[in-house]
Amino acid sequence: MSILMAAVAMAPRSGRGQAGNTFSMYKSIRDFNVLPTNSAAVNKTNLQTAIDWAAARGAALFVDPSNEPYPIDGGLVLKMNASLIGVHGPVGRGTRHPEKQQPVGSVFRIEDEKNVLFTVESATQLRGLQFWYPNQTLSDPAKIIKYPATIQVSQTKAAQGVTLSSLTFYGEYLAMDFNAPANNPCEQILFEHCYGYPLGGEFIRIDRCYDIPRILHCHVNPSNQRFIKGGYSKAIIDAVIAQKTFSYAINHTDNAQLMDVFTFGVYGGVYLGPATYGQLTNFNLDCVTIGVHKLGDNTFNRNWQIAQGSIIANTGARLDEVHPLLIEGQGHTSLSSVEAFSGPNPVLTTLNQSQDFLHVRGNQRLTVTLFGCRMRNYVAAAPITNLNPNAVIQAVACIDKNERLFNQTIEPTADKR
Repeated sequence: MSILMAAVAMAPRSGRGQAGNTFSMYKSIRDFNVLPTNSAAVNKTNLQTAIDWAAARGAALFVDPSNEPYPIDGGLVLKMNASLIGVHGPVGRGTRHPEKQQPVGSVFRIEDEKNVLFTVESATQLRGLQFWYPNQTLSDPAKIIKYPATIQVSQTKAAQGVTLSSLTFYGEYLAMDFNAPANNPCEQILFEHCYGYPLGGEFIRIDRCYDIPRILHCHVNPSNQRFIKGGYSKAIIDAVIAQKTFSYAINHTDNAQLMDVFTFGVYGGVYLGPATYGQLTNFNLDCVTIGVHKLGDNTFNRNWQIAQGSIIANTGARLDEVHPLLIEGQGHTSLSSVEAFSGPNPVLTTLNQSQDFLHVRGNQRLTVTLFGCRMRNYVAAAPITNLNPNAVIQAVACIDKNERLFNQTIEPTADKR
């Protein structure tokens, strides 16, 4: 049991119906008549009442584990200072009822196709919870339900300080939407130990987060609910890839941190937008079309350090679209100990190769350095394709597809005149 869960377990409980008691460190959502036997509409109303109570006190609400999930409608606002806590660490293969194909524990059952489940404000926390969409298809792309985001940043208030930890999603279309409006940017958003496989291809997206967003130890995999109803079909995975979206998309951020992130069976692994900089380390991007797409809109601080990762780029509509690394715009990219390889995988349609290792395009000055990278299974004559006449690229102590030492320096064409 974690320290947090131990604290919750030992915290004094107020009696049923004692919602006005301000001395409890936390309350069960059942104290507010949020029950597995209620309708989704009733539970939504009662849970919002509980959140309102917690927000005024900076309190936590405990989602009691149950053998039946809590039906819930969307439209909930996790107001400033409130926390909602369940019993789970990440359960990436799903908990399982002993007799039914459904998860057990601190589980919300979602059928609302119109409303975001939770909109989060400042100083809030969601931890140890499972989100289950039982009506989502596992096999037929034509029947994919495009649910709104499970969790969304507030669109009317600046959300500063949100913790999303040990969350597991089943059947979601978009898991966590932190695209904030320009007039209400977010800050200090932490995503850690979150598992899912969004059928829209987007697990976490961030826009306008100006104080170090962190994405740590997150896992996107179509086998996420294997213990419940099995994983997704090959046709579903191919449909997700066809969306041409990214599991992790970062836009308009300062010093974003991505560490130990995994994805499988998607078009794009990590998108690093023009107005971003930061670090991406210890990653595995498996069965993708584009591993990392890095851009930049200036030369001052549009710099990314990308290190200690593996990319398997082997799927997509056409081979010439398959690139482990795609770089354009301005700024600097440092690549260290990044490897790429390709091959077949029976759970999705693969091309078994990539076009190249690094693909650079555009016409603005950008710089790229590569050290100790292993590059193989690409069809091009050389691992680096440079279509930018103003790019500065240097590879040192790398290994090409023929297992030969690869060192190369590419200078701007204009500089050679």
